Amino acid sequence: MRKLVVLSFMSLDGVMQAPGGPQEDPSSGFKLGGWSVGYWDDFLGNVMGEQMGKPFDLLLGRKTYEIFAAHWPRLGKDDPVASKLNSARKYVVSTTLRNPEWANSTLIKSNVVREIRKLKEPDGPELQVHGSGNLIQTLLKNDLADEFRLKIFPVTLGRGKRLFAEGSIPAGLRLVDSKTSPKGVIVATYTREGEVKTGSFAIQ
Repeated sequence: MRKLVVLSFMSLDGVMQAPGGPQEDPSSGFKLGGWSVGYWDDFLGNVMGEQMGKPFDLLLGRKTYEIFAAHWPRLGKDDPVASKLNSARKYVVSTTLRNPEWANSTLIKSNVVREIRKLKEPDGPELQVHGSGNLIQTLLKNDLADEFRLKIFPVTLGRGKRLFAEGSIPAGLRLVDSKTSPKGVIVATYTREGEVKTGSFAIQ
């Protein structure tokens, strides 16, 4: 069985909406799009290069798919990230998209949880999820994510779509790697590890 990995940029208060630009996702009146841009540096570029260095397939929601499909094919083979994304097999979850035109794209229109479980069953390259906030909520509610590669930025946004929103199942995680960029971005990788363990500090 292959891993399903969530790669997300998030603020200290858990917001993942529109890190890359004002028009990326202004839904619900979100006005702080592009909040991660000022923290980008070679350190984070190298991190992303490492995390996307091995073969992978993409699993994306419609909005992220359309943003990626409009951007990455324009950069071509000379850009190392673009070449990986453009050549990857892509699965896009959508009930409204009709003809996904980005190379190697397959549409998942119904029975989403069942279809994702089927994608995970065989051996093969890991499934990477980028952006795709609504899709991630489905993954979290159904315990489908095996690993989280988070970039936690030193900023609070107050409102916006959150990575771990209402409906996420309680889950134990294990920190397997962490480092901090020169600009204060925490890069942390967590793997799924069992149930939440509870206890008490009360004096018996």
